[in-house]
Amino acid sequence: MNLSNLKPAIGATRNEKRVGRGTGSGRGGTSTRGHKGAKSRSGYSKKSGFEGGQMPLQRRVPKFGFKSLNRVEYKAINLDVLAGLAEGGATTLDSAFFVNAGLASKSAKIKILGRGEIATALEVHAHAFSKSAVEAIEKAGGKAVTL
Repeated sequence: MNLSNLKPAIGATRNEKRVGRGTGSGRGGTSTRGHKGAKSRSGYSKKSGFEGGQMPLQRRVPKFGFKSLNRVEYKAINLDVLAGLAEGGATTLDSAFFVNAGLASKSAKIKILGRGEIATALEVHAHAFSKSAVEAIEKAGGKAVTL
């Protein structure tokens, strides 16, 4: 047995239905499309969500909420994470450093949050800082630089 003599199991395949081959074929005339209506016409394509003229589901269900087009999404990094990075010997933490450490993607905006303690003086470059994070960084003798 090899790849050249593989066949589908018996009954697994069927011949395609040949429609529109005359009245004697049993599938001529309307060619299995029924009589009249949009579905019987050539060029018919059903629009997504169409329910035969009934009010579609996406229009029946009530809408609520709001999504701002101007929302700025930040990647949050806490002080305890910075403290762990400082143990590795880092002194200046910028967006390139966070990308290399796997904490953020290249395009992500970074915000430093105040959870945890920090003991070493670090120069941290980020897009945003919480008040408690700035206080903790400056208390440790470091610098919080906004990009």
